[in-house]
Amino acid sequence: MCLFCKIVDGSVPSYTIYEDEFFKVILDRFPSTLGHTLIIPKIHAENIFDLNDEYAGKLMILTKKISIALKESFNIEGLNLLQNNGEVAGQAIFHFHLHLIPRYKNDGIRVGWECIDPQESEFVETVEKIKPLIL
Repeated sequence: MCLFCKIVDGSVPSYTIYEDEFFKVILDRFPSTLGHTLIIPKIHAENIFDLNDEYAGKLMILTKKISIALKESFNIEGLNLLQNNGEVAGQAIFHFHLHLIPRYKNDGIRVGWECIDPQESEFVETVEKIKPLIL
């Protein structure tokens, strides 16, 4: 059983701030800032590719509620939603989870990447590859 499954079933303690039949919302044990929160589905889904539509839909409604609570509790200036899928993307625990990271001016957190500069034909080809697969 994975770490987050153990947190969900209560066999590993956590600082739970919200729980319902679908999700457990906890404080990150190794936070970037105070209030750094994780939303964890109660079903085991390794990543976004495995998360069912019911949970995916409910996730964003809950994310908004928790985000507003963080804003009101900590007077945050911004918020990052971070969710990694696969080892190459930085996923370390292979149970879907969404990070809500409160942000403040000069908090030292950096989220970024180097941009590429695709040609027009690459944009067109990319659209042609993706668009027909969206159901």
